[in-house]
Amino acid sequence: MEQKTVVVGMSGGVDSSVAALLLQRQGYRVIGLFMRNWEESDASGACTAEEDFADVERVCAALGIPYYTADFSREYMERVFSHFLEEYRAGRTPNPDVLCNREIKFGPFRTYAKALGADYIATGHYCGVSHEGGVHRLLKAADPAKDQTYFLNQLTQEQLSDVLFPLARLQKAQVRAIAEENGLATADKKDSTGICFIGERNFRKFLQNYLPAQPGDIETPDGERVGRHIGLMYYTLGQRRGLDLGGRRGEEGRWFVVRKDMARNVLVVSHGDESLLYTDGCFVTGMNYIPFPPAQREFACRVKLRYRQSEQGAYAVRTGKDTLTLYFDAPQRAVTDGQYAVLYDETQCLGGGVIAGAFRK
Repeated sequence: MEQKTVVVGMSGGVDSSVAALLLQRQGYRVIGLFMRNWEESDASGACTAEEDFADVERVCAALGIPYYTADFSREYMERVFSHFLEEYRAGRTPNPDVLCNREIKFGPFRTYAKALGADYIATGHYCGVSHEGGVHRLLKAADPAKDQTYFLNQLTQEQLSDVLFPLARLQKAQVRAIAEENGLATADKKDSTGICFIGERNFRKFLQNYLPAQPGDIETPDGERVGRHIGLMYYTLGQRRGLDLGGRRGEEGRWFVVRKDMARNVLVVSHGDESLLYTDGCFVTGMNYIPFPPAQREFACRVKLRYRQSEQGAYAVRTGKDTLTLYFDAPQRAVTDGQYAVLYDETQCLGGGVIAGAFRK
């Protein structure tokens, strides 16, 4: 049987390293491909992309596989970063990692991989995929704490048609153990937890380089002025830290953000009572269904309204081709415009869309 070729997106981390190793063991001809999406040094002047690429080189050398690097920074700027800035200007809180997957990793990356002769592409995401009867389903990972289907909710059937996710059935600890047992240089490398292109640097300082800050008043819901904010883009719904309002009303309770008044450039905050943060449902736009839209107009599902959240019960009502309204089984806290509402059943991700407003019954 002819040996199939898989191009693996190599990030310089342990997950993609082990993904390449496992695919090699399964008999595939494996090629590593490192993406450069963002060119910038960290605070010390070191280019973090260079460090990551050095780890890719070490891993690929240990596996004896060829590797390449591709620069997608222009596509990233046009397709992801410009949207990121536009959303912040509008007062929303975007998730660029979702767009990065749809527009880069499964877009130009996939095209580049095909030019290298790929039959399949693969990544180190914690999720699974099934290819049955020409229908491609995105499956939840065995490790619920690491499941990354949330970030892949915008992938199309074409994008899923030739992808492999080797880590689907593994726990994170198992992945590190495999890397260590096989002497991979990334076995003990710390996981990246920052936004895809920002990394773990100071977010406010980063954003100030691209969007001018517009300070304004901080008010309570009844209009009392209690302070000044440094720019609405630096705050998100439910935020408690960084408001510089401590001690204004004693020690009981804390201040937190409940709304951004973009028209007046006012940050609305409340003290103690968090009931203002809870809503009963939300509107969703840009809905992408995996594998395809359900036949029924209304259906029960599970939903994640942010990545670091357990699945919540909800009832969905389709209101258009790519819009729906979600009614939560229980009120949800700090449902944030610009984030993704991602739908699930027991075993798979059903797709997702952008939150475009929350409401109370």
